[in-house]
Amino acid sequence: MEKRVVITGVGAITPVGNHVEDTWKNLVEGNCGIDFIKGYENYELPVRVAGQVKDFKPEENGLEKNDIRRNDIYCQYALAAAYQAMQDSGLVSGENVAPERLGVYIGSGIGGMHTFFNESEKLLNEGVRRISPLFVPMMISNIASGNVAIKYNAQGVCLPVVTACATGTHAAGEAYRAIKHGYADAIICGGSEACIHPLAIGGFANSKALSRSEDPKKASIPFNVNRNGFVMGEGAGVLVLESLENAQKRGAKIYAEVVGYGNSCDAHHVTAPSPDGVPAARAIKQSLDEAGFDAEKDLLYINAHGTSTPLNDKSETAAIKLAMGEDAARKAMISSTKSMTGHMLGATGAVELIAATLTVKNGVVVPTIGLDDPDPECDLDYVPNVARKADVTIAISNSLGFGGHNSCVALRKWSE
Repeated sequence: MEKRVVITGVGAITPVGNHVEDTWKNLVEGNCGIDFIKGYENYELPVRVAGQVKDFKPEENGLEKNDIRRNDIYCQYALAAAYQAMQDSGLVSGENVAPERLGVYIGSGIGGMHTFFNESEKLLNEGVRRISPLFVPMMISNIASGNVAIKYNAQGVCLPVVTACATGTHAAGEAYRAIKHGYADAIICGGSEACIHPLAIGGFANSKALSRSEDPKKASIPFNVNRNGFVMGEGAGVLVLESLENAQKRGAKIYAEVVGYGNSCDAHHVTAPSPDGVPAARAIKQSLDEAGFDAEKDLLYINAHGTSTPLNDKSETAAIKLAMGEDAARKAMISSTKSMTGHMLGATGAVELIAATLTVKNGVVVPTIGLDDPDPECDLDYVPNVARKADVTIAISNSLGFGGHNSCVALRKWSE
């Protein structure tokens, strides 16, 4: 028998806040977390702005000294967000969920970029004997899932997802399916990323993907006719997904119900989206169909991938129209939180799913800031600049990753 799946805990480390409450408040208020890049003043970086995490204190998020010393910053972000989500959910392995029924699906698009660079410098400057014995476990992109599983005695399914910019959304979608079909009672899921580093910045910038704007507040401007590239962000988002049966048995609070998941591939280009939007539309339609979306009865919110690149925003607009038809697409409220956080790569889908979760829970749609001059080819309701109160009944979160990976998760407002 298929099980219903709900969200019972959330945690986030983002450029606009080091906790979900701060992140949500700043998103609703339209506060931008993008600023001039700090920490790399000695490098002649080709871009000047990014969405960096600020004043991160790992020891305030359940990390001990060894956790900090033995883990790359991307894994520290994941551990911190997981700590928040588990504290929020009240889930405890061995008490209200069996260890073998608790899983972890946390991924990263790139993994330990800082560790990789630092140890490579040691190799070049000091020789092979100076490389840390912790180099490999600190660098690999599956280690966030491994460390979170160790921390919370999660002995069940463990599947770190790596699908570039779609990682966090795919992780949540696959967790939903695993619980729905009985492979777990609860899964800690999401994504983490920390690659605002000269090596990654140079790679993205030289591929012409990044905005060259000199104004931090006008650099990430999704759906604006003047957009010219994405802005790098960093952080982590983690959600606790749980079977409704287990959540109700232990009296857990419920944020929203997960009701659909779509997954497709462009099979078109390693970085550019399919211009017609057809494969992305398929993922969106799959999630909405599974969710039982009714355009006549439901009020829909879409957290768009909305990267602020010329290609993505146009093709995503086309995909939304194809997925549900022009009339339904024009009724939907859509926003891109990347206008405030930048593109958090492997973490972005999970953070955006948290934003969609809080939208259906709180009845507030966050805005797309910087949308002063809309692109005529992006002609839907992108909730420009100011948040909007709305009794949203269903929300979806889109993520479209390098390699053509498309993912969409659907949520429904929870009611007893």
